[in-house]
Amino acid sequence: MAMGKYSRVDGRRSSNYCSTIAIVVFVGVCLVGVWMMMSSSIVPIQNSDLVSDDTPHEVQKKIDDNDSTQFEDSSGNFPLDAAKGESNTDNSQDESDTDNSQGGSNIDAQDNQTLPDKGSENTVEENQEATIKESSKDRTENEEEPKIHREQNSGDGEQNAGDGELNSETGETKTEGGETNEAEHGGSEESTDENKSDSNEDEKKSDTNENSVDIALENKADSQNEEEKVEQNQEENVERNQEDNSEQSAGEEHIEIQAKDHASNEVFPAGAQSEILNESNTGNGAWSTQMVESKNEKESLESTISKANGYGWKLCNVTAGPDYIPCLDNVQAIRRLPSTKHYEHRERHCPDEAPTCLVPLPGGYKRPVQWPTSREKIWFNNVPHPKLAVVKGHQNWVKVTGEYLTFPGGGTQFTHGALHYIDYIQKTLPDIAWGKQSRVILDVGCGVASFGGYIFERDVLAMSFAPKDEHEAQVQFALERGIPAISAVMGTTRLPFPSRVFDIVHCARCRVPWHIEGGKLLLELNRVLRPGGYFVWSATPVYRKVPEDVGIWNAMSELTKKICWDLVAMSKDSLNGIGAAIYRKPTSNECYEKRLRNEPPLCEESDNADAAWNIPLQACMHKVPVLTSERGSRWPEQWPLRVEKAPYWLKSSQVGVYGKAAPEDFTSDYEHWKTIVSSSYLKGMGIKWSSVRNVMDMKAVYGGFAAALKDLKVWVMNVVPINSPDTLPIIFERGLFGIYHDWCESFSTYPRSYDLVHADHLFSDLKKRCQLTAVIAEVDRILRPEGMLIVRDNVETVSEVESMAKSLQWEVRLTYSKDKEGLLCVKKTFWRPTETQTIKSAIA
Repeated sequence: MAMGKYSRVDGRRSSNYCSTIAIVVFVGVCLVGVWMMMSSSIVPIQNSDLVSDDTPHEVQKKIDDNDSTQFEDSSGNFPLDAAKGESNTDNSQDESDTDNSQGGSNIDAQDNQTLPDKGSENTVEENQEATIKESSKDRTENEEEPKIHREQNSGDGEQNAGDGELNSETGETKTEGGETNEAEHGGSEESTDENKSDSNEDEKKSDTNENSVDIALENKADSQNEEEKVEQNQEENVERNQEDNSEQSAGEEHIEIQAKDHASNEVFPAGAQSEILNESNTGNGAWSTQMVESKNEKESLESTISKANGYGWKLCNVTAGPDYIPCLDNVQAIRRLPSTKHYEHRERHCPDEAPTCLVPLPGGYKRPVQWPTSREKIWFNNVPHPKLAVVKGHQNWVKVTGEYLTFPGGGTQFTHGALHYIDYIQKTLPDIAWGKQSRVILDVGCGVASFGGYIFERDVLAMSFAPKDEHEAQVQFALERGIPAISAVMGTTRLPFPSRVFDIVHCARCRVPWHIEGGKLLLELNRVLRPGGYFVWSATPVYRKVPEDVGIWNAMSELTKKICWDLVAMSKDSLNGIGAAIYRKPTSNECYEKRLRNEPPLCEESDNADAAWNIPLQACMHKVPVLTSERGSRWPEQWPLRVEKAPYWLKSSQVGVYGKAAPEDFTSDYEHWKTIVSSSYLKGMGIKWSSVRNVMDMKAVYGGFAAALKDLKVWVMNVVPINSPDTLPIIFERGLFGIYHDWCESFSTYPRSYDLVHADHLFSDLKKRCQLTAVIAEVDRILRPEGMLIVRDNVETVSEVESMAKSLQWEVRLTYSKDKEGLLCVKKTFWRPTETQTIKSAIA
């Protein structure tokens, strides 16, 4: 318009004097106009912190895509020693409120400050005017301000005080990351208004960003009215935001929740936290790369990050596929066996090097059905094996029902349900007294373990086992249902249990030839059975009269007399059409001494009955303890008293694992774990315990961790490493169960067996004997997706495990360190690498 004005002046036919003045004025105005146009072209650069390649809505979408790994339970990613209790959380909120009260003056926030006060409606307009007047140097500095960081910090002043609190007595942090606070749910009108205000304020910034390029272009065409147009656009944007507020509120609330989660990380600005922040960002990948990459490239990027951390995880390429058990699927070792007569091919044959690859998930794998519903049905895709339903469907083992595998509760010997069968046994021999006198039992040849699954209702723990054989995935069915089980066989070596620990051994048509080769297999049951304990045998030789069964019954009758077992009860169940014979092991050596023939012989005095790891079976019997101070000389206390009371055979003269007198050590350990579990694990880890059923303690010591969980609907596999003090008999004595194992080898269970794995000062010891990477790969194998790993160890080891967990794309829920001791809680995800590694020993 200015140029047009002076053009008309120049067009007048006036005196030369006026013409000269007009030309001079025209030239001056042109110079001013050129200068203004050049100044206008800098405006977009000046606001480069508001204008980016990604619009705010695009940024929000990309943050949503990465929400699970970048924001979920972010408060659990930081050390507990940074926490200062509820008071600190409140102080942080007060400080955030103070910062927010400064209004629009903080909008340029060059040092990671929060967004301006919600009530400052003119902040964006004032900022736009201020940016036009700034120097080019200031514009360059503003350009370097990270846009994403400002958005992440938008909720710093709204941290919920319940997100993190420190227990001063135990040093455990409580994080309730899995819950949504009241403000996020809109629990009051005030919080709703605040959310709306936040949404309006964020949308003002969004529209300002989207229109700033258009404003700059208009400035080039009409620089004199630039400021007026900016103000006009801002007013239009405010009106448009008010109209669109209802449509955008859901998405804006989502990003606000993310910002609040991030704000919780800023509550404790300690140096240790800053270090963890950097480590967390590194483990999760570079934001700039993830935001520009497409969703389809995410797996490739994560693989690159894994390799950068030194852990090039790959999928196991093996014949067993998703069901790979390294020590049971060693095809090469099995081929070299000279004989399979004694089920050697079903025993453990571990590869020379423990695999470090990850087992793939079966197609369509879902989060397992929760207990107790899982006892009746599981997802078919989680254990996609229909063969057993065809072979055993008529016996009510398992059926395929749509997308589920259903379990009517039957078995070969109890087609009308396990509970009736369980009650039938106690009716046959009332002294069994399920859940009081009899607490821990061994179920041999368990099938799908319906017996063990239903006997929980009688307060009994059943250790079920069966081989990985032609009965496709029977133990895997049991574990998926939430029933304790391991893959094992009565073969050539001792079972991985100490002597004299099971109250009852149960065999319901388990198809084990007890009577052959001098009764070697039955003598192994005699070793693990407690003096005075019972052997419940409900097999066809007990009640059928066909020649084969009659011959087996006669052989068993002769053998049981030789080993001094008394046949105390025998009956028939008319409903199921089966019968059961119940034998009792002697409580003294009198019968052994009166035998006319020493057959089978008594074991040598030097033979340690508790030695069980890779020990060949022997056709001999161990004497029964007779001294009152010896373990096994009398029956344990009734359940549940036995779980809390120190075993009678622990003497004060003995030194416990932790250096105190053994009984005191036992009690202190129990009190310690009760405190840890109640104050930390149940409340402070963000663990959804209703989804936890199968638990493993990788280094159990006295079983205090399992005992502290006794009131929950969970079961705990207590593992005593072979190089640790042999405390497994104590665990059985208190009414719990467990197993020996060497963690330098794979565990005898199927992949995806456990919901929670606990390791207390185990990994630091394993590093001295085997490759820690292989151990973590084994933990990944046995842990279910979305399962939890809790690690307590020295800081160095915890840091190493945390690094591996991040490379596996696991979620770090909690870290804590104090006095060189560390605590880590991580959650396994569904992530699997794309590259594969062929395990030659496992290829058929």
